[in-house]
Amino acid sequence: MEYLEAQFTIACSANLLQTARDLLADAAAEAGFESFEETAEGLKGYVQKALFNKGILEHQIAEFPLQDTSISYSIVEAENKDWNKTWEDNGFDPIDIDGKLVIVDANGSQESASQSPNPKKLIKIDAKLAFGTGTHETTQMIVSTLLSMAEANGGTLSGKRVLDCGCGTGILGLAASMLGAKEVVGYDIDEWSVRNTMHNAEINDVKNVRALLGDASVIRPLEGTFDIVLANINRNILLNDMETMRSKMAANACFIISGFYEEDIPLLVNKAKALRLCLKAQKGKGQWRCLVFSPLL
Repeated sequence: MEYLEAQFTIACSANLLQTARDLLADAAAEAGFESFEETAEGLKGYVQKALFNKGILEHQIAEFPLQDTSISYSIVEAENKDWNKTWEDNGFDPIDIDGKLVIVDANGSQESASQSPNPKKLIKIDAKLAFGTGTHETTQMIVSTLLSMAEANGGTLSGKRVLDCGCGTGILGLAASMLGAKEVVGYDIDEWSVRNTMHNAEINDVKNVRALLGDASVIRPLEGTFDIVLANINRNILLNDMETMRSKMAANACFIISGFYEEDIPLLVNKAKALRLCLKAQKGKGQWRCLVFSPLL
């Protein structure tokens, strides 16, 4: 998958720089950008070459809502490399979610997960060119929501069929499987992510996870519906694909989404309402938000 890298330079007063960064990230997402890094001068953003809309980006910058702020940018082709190499080389510390599940680097030490007198569920992640090591707040919020669902159902997701939209490393589907889900189907537009999901299923000895290559259209031919639909994806893709996701939900399904900011919530809630989905819960971690919906009966 080919990416473009944009270097955004923001000229504004120092006390407004963080606000400007946040607003710019939201504006650039309209043009297809899906990930960002803060820099001293402003922001660095990444967008798939095929999804980049320069016209929208220029319009968003021209209409930037912060007064006395100017934005310039340059775009180059991003180096085709393993974006997870830094943490692959250095590893990451075990991530404990709600004291019930631990995510560990498959290539590092796993001792901490067994030190508790009450052993926790353990997920080993070996990320190769895929998003989702568990270090990101959005991943943690969705896994925490799954844990709460299982606890409310006697500690298990037994009998549940799960759809993981944009599966990345497969971490969300693996968590659902380890909590008792009977079947997990994931999909991703990135071939590396599909392979990585299946690799992580293998190293965790999980047999009921499969991953499909493609966008949301690949789920249309799937037979039956799903009891839990997960989507840790940016706002624009959620808005574009939510109708297809909705078409695969069972009558009493739970729809858990993350990958967006506070200011994105109204758009997502309105889209969900139009699809007869009712907001049941929401949570936040840092600047990120997570929403839980269920179909209106």
